[in-house]
Amino acid sequence: MHKWLIRFLKVINMRLLYLFAFVFIVPPTMIVNSKARKVIYRFYRKRFGYGRFKSCWMTYKNHCAFSQVVIDKFAMYAGKKFKIAIDGYDQFLLLSEQISGFVQLSSHIGNYEIAGYSLVAKTKRFNALVFGGEKESVMANRSRMFKDNNIRMIPMMADMSHLFVIDQALSDGEILSMPADRVFGSQKSFSIDFLGAKAKFPQGPFLLAAMRNVPMLFVSVMKTAATKYYISVRRIECKVTGSTRIKAENLAGQYVSLLEETVRKHPAQWYNYFDFWAN
Repeated sequence: MHKWLIRFLKVINMRLLYLFAFVFIVPPTMIVNSKARKVIYRFYRKRFGYGRFKSCWMTYKNHCAFSQVVIDKFAMYAGKKFKIAIDGYDQFLLLSEQISGFVQLSSHIGNYEIAGYSLVAKTKRFNALVFGGEKESVMANRSRMFKDNNIRMIPMMADMSHLFVIDQALSDGEILSMPADRVFGSQKSFSIDFLGAKAKFPQGPFLLAAMRNVPMLFVSVMKTAATKYYISVRRIECKVTGSTRIKAENLAGQYVSLLEETVRKHPAQWYNYFDFWAN
């Protein structure tokens, strides 16, 4: 199905596929996947305080936005181009020119994969931590698209074996890209205020940066029009002294603050379809 979708996108305008998804794919998906629908509805009701009608509309809009992200990924595999504006690219270039490595943090908002085609370091390998359960066709297409950008994908494994690979990457002065908004494998987390309530964020990325004393970047890639994306690159620096844990928690707090700022600007592009604030 993935291969046929890529072939299809080579000859058809993406907007037509968007329209088809909005009318024929999104509504039945929302009906069948009621758990995700209810979670997103509560997200808008509780976290943004929207009324019932607006929350319903935003739930539909959220599913439509997610369908666009999926289509856009395959459109890129098919050779389609997007107009991309980057704010803070100088921060990325500055760190990529240093000897030491650095950590680039992502989240499940917008379309972060596009960063792999836009933020390219000539002198450092880019190591991207990705979900280990992706379809073979998706991984193959990513590898094909990323081969000229010196990007290596590191699948997240349940046995946590990927930790040895990412630790070595930082030791070699390379770039490590990883999500920081979901607890995976190790259940160690920081409880931080996010959109008006406490939520859990993984300790791993922040402890790693604090222990190795490497810089961090927060990168978001948000869709602004049918063929346009906006990439924001923000620096995260430790502002306290003390133990590794204290430094890590400070870094995590800054990340969460930037994440909240971004989600408030683009509420429809939040793609965590589970109870993010569950105890």
